[in-house]
Amino acid sequence: MMEPSKIDEALKDDAWIVAMQEELNQFQRNDVWTLVPKPSHKNIIGTKWVFRNKLNEQGEVVRNKARLVAQGYSQQEEIDYTETFAPVARLEAIRLLLSYAVNHGITLYQMDVKSAFLNGFISEEVYVKQPPSFEDVSNPEHVFKLKKSLYGLKQAPRAWYDRLSNFLLEKGFEKGKVDCTLFRKTTKEDILIIQIYVDDIIFGSTNASLCKNFSKIMQDEFEMSMMGELKFFLGIQINQKKEGTYVHQSKYTKELLKKFNLDDCKIMNTPMHSTTNMSKSDDEGKVDQKVYRGRGVQNSIDRPKPIYPQVVKPKNLGWGGWNGSRVKEIRSIWVWSVGCGFGKNKTA
Repeated sequence: MMEPSKIDEALKDDAWIVAMQEELNQFQRNDVWTLVPKPSHKNIIGTKWVFRNKLNEQGEVVRNKARLVAQGYSQQEEIDYTETFAPVARLEAIRLLLSYAVNHGITLYQMDVKSAFLNGFISEEVYVKQPPSFEDVSNPEHVFKLKKSLYGLKQAPRAWYDRLSNFLLEKGFEKGKVDCTLFRKTTKEDILIIQIYVDDIIFGSTNASLCKNFSKIMQDEFEMSMMGELKFFLGIQINQKKEGTYVHQSKYTKELLKKFNLDDCKIMNTPMHSTTNMSKSDDEGKVDQKVYRGRGVQNSIDRPKPIYPQVVKPKNLGWGGWNGSRVKEIRSIWVWSVGCGFGKNKTA
């Protein structure tokens, strides 16, 4: 199903209309705002609809998501917002958590907070326009005064993090001193660990009952989606088994190959041919390096170390620029990496 780019396109499809109505119902359940007469001499922030297809690890559409967001670019500093910083877990921290879990016999689970930013309280006086095509018939000129944060507001990530971290601290969890997105709760013999990435939460424990209790207190406080064992996170595929955990990015790599018409290529046994000569020659013509920039690094998340510095950062080797021969080597690495990943055994 295609993602609409405009509200007019979405209104032609009943499925997207239902998705938009579900979003507004979420606002009502969370008591996000109050409809008030438009105040004078106040900045009124616009709103817009954003449409996305939620995909599973196979790339299949599992549901439609319509998000109402504030046009935060029109916010005025010190009037509509103050503090905006919110910590986000680094991918290195996720890998460390996976390794720790394997070594301690912990199965990791995943949960998702529905419309997480709508749970964050804001202290500023903020007004937003009514949702496009869903204006109140009786009061079309009224605006909404926010009680809680809204996606698109500059302070929204901060407000949500404060709400969640304060809740966890009240429940007896300890916040990490180095990683502020890591929380833990220990007893005499067991430990419960939690890693937060915005609205995605990874958790696990040496005692299954602690996981059940954590799931319950979260569902009592927030509207949650329980997603079971951790299998797909930030584009990384994770296979947890009794003998260990295997991390890979086959889905992402295959998408790269498809983008560059290489999805039917033969899988390579090595990342680069042993006779390859990487020179400064531009015989095969210049290419737009922006098309490839960062993709090699993103595709090395599941490795112990990035294995492609020679091709993703050519200037470090004194190369004059990107040409066709170097791009061929970048693509050959992608083909080779389809079946690659990073495994951690419990006995290792």
